[in-house]
Amino acid sequence: MNNLTEKGNNPVYAVSCLLQGLKLLGRKELRKFLIIPIVINVILYSIAGTLGYLYITDLIAQFIPGWLTWLEWLIWPLFFISFSVVGFFTFTILANLIASPFYSQLSVKTLEVISGKPSSTEEQAITQVLLAELKRMGYLVSRMLPLLILFVIPVINLIAPFLWALFGAWGMGLEFMAYPLENKGLLFEQQKEQAKSRRIGVLSFGGLTVVALSIPVLNLIVAPAAVIAATIYFHGLAEE
Repeated sequence: MNNLTEKGNNPVYAVSCLLQGLKLLGRKELRKFLIIPIVINVILYSIAGTLGYLYITDLIAQFIPGWLTWLEWLIWPLFFISFSVVGFFTFTILANLIASPFYSQLSVKTLEVISGKPSSTEEQAITQVLLAELKRMGYLVSRMLPLLILFVIPVINLIAPFLWALFGAWGMGLEFMAYPLENKGLLFEQQKEQAKSRRIGVLSFGGLTVVALSIPVLNLIVAPAAVIAATIYFHGLAEE
């Protein structure tokens, strides 16, 4: 394992980048790229929270068979967490699809701020950015649907939340790390290869992002912070 791969797979490095991303949200150079994505997040997460409040209890009750009611004290929290993750994961992907042109520009500007140099990156056309986001969405949805089936299979549905946790971490890591890679001209298949070569780092980055996205109020700013953090992550590897 070479030094770049070793650093990229270091969970401490991945998490430190996300923390730096949160700190950089206050930089005035980045503010104009944050307003619209945050407004999008406010609208979509408000919808997600309302739907969750109205329907999640009924859904959980339907998926717990009668013979497992004695385990309800354990199953109910697991299902609550699972459906919350599914809901927020879905709304996050939708929010990123809408905000992707702004996130691409945010990544470019972040690189200028952290490197202290004018960016030589050519900003991608909006159509290219949206197409790349749709490809990622297709990749994630095609793997999300089989995992959803696990929730309706007795006994197996007990491990579904843990599988979802892994999937959510991988999906969010892949989602946010795509923006700086796109600005380098890397296509979706190349982005996946980059992520697979740093699997532990991507899972650590994505896992912490998922946790932050599940926290009310904080989830409104986590997405742009994750874009900034992903840019810091790859810039740090390029400097080695």
